[in-house]
Amino acid sequence: MRIRQAAFVGNNSMLKGALHCHTTRSDGKGEPDAVIRYHKEKGYNFMALTDHRRYNYENFAPETEMLIIPGMEIDKNLPPKGRVHCFHTVVLGHEKANGNPYEQDQRVDSGSVADQFEFQKDLDKYHAENQLTMYCHPEWSTTPAREFEQLKGNFGMEIWNSGCVIENEMDTNAAYWDELLAQGIHIGGVATDDGHAMSHHCHGWVRVNAEKNVESVLEALKNEAFYSSCGPEIYDFYVEDGEAVIECSPCAKIAFHAFYFPLPCVVEEKGTLTRLTCKVPENMTYIRATCVDRDGNRAWTNPIYLK
Repeated sequence: MRIRQAAFVGNNSMLKGALHCHTTRSDGKGEPDAVIRYHKEKGYNFMALTDHRRYNYENFAPETEMLIIPGMEIDKNLPPKGRVHCFHTVVLGHEKANGNPYEQDQRVDSGSVADQFEFQKDLDKYHAENQLTMYCHPEWSTTPAREFEQLKGNFGMEIWNSGCVIENEMDTNAAYWDELLAQGIHIGGVATDDGHAMSHHCHGWVRVNAEKNVESVLEALKNEAFYSSCGPEIYDFYVEDGEAVIECSPCAKIAFHAFYFPLPCVVEEKGTLTRLTCKVPENMTYIRATCVDRDGNRAWTNPIYLK
């Protein structure tokens, strides 16, 4: 029996999208219209303007026909005071006409919580309002897995954050993701820019198996029907007869991951790898793969869950 990862099922287009972007509506450096136009030039089909604590539906550059996913970024600080220690979460929602309770430019408060269990009350509120939530930059937030692994209901977590990579060399390659997956938590891995400076934008994105409308994109995100990339393209990922198979654009390295079990990692310096197989060890609960091109740019599949 073939188990194919949801991103590669069916015939929808693989839409290119940005799920974490800032503008001058909060602390970003680019005007909203300029940020949208820049993403359009880079081949994006959809994006969310997730300015801090300020909800957005609007396409500020309508001539681009960019699909805007409603949303914002929310945050709560953790003790102790005086250092970076916090929860940041991207909130994504449906169109206003489909019952989204937020108004354009509606603001929410920041504040503090004692731990992840108190922050869960915030997530529960957003989930009750039919919003999707995504956990942001765990390394930059100085939150090891044990501080957020009990959060319930996030469709994804950031495994690449361009702003953190560029500014701090943090959140570069799936920090803590496997620790959650190994516990049986189903959560997607998302590459974002968290763009503040214009130079942060358009380095990391998702490719989503969806039609170009808000409802279809949100459903695909919820079902992990996407992969994340900083360059390489992934064409297929499946498990059949106990063997995992990945197919991709030409790469210099392909690796499989199942928690920290030592699985194959093949390097081909000329960058001509386009397919790799791996026998799945017994009793593995999931498997995922990473592709790296000759320039060091990565792409990540979401997991195939085996049990």
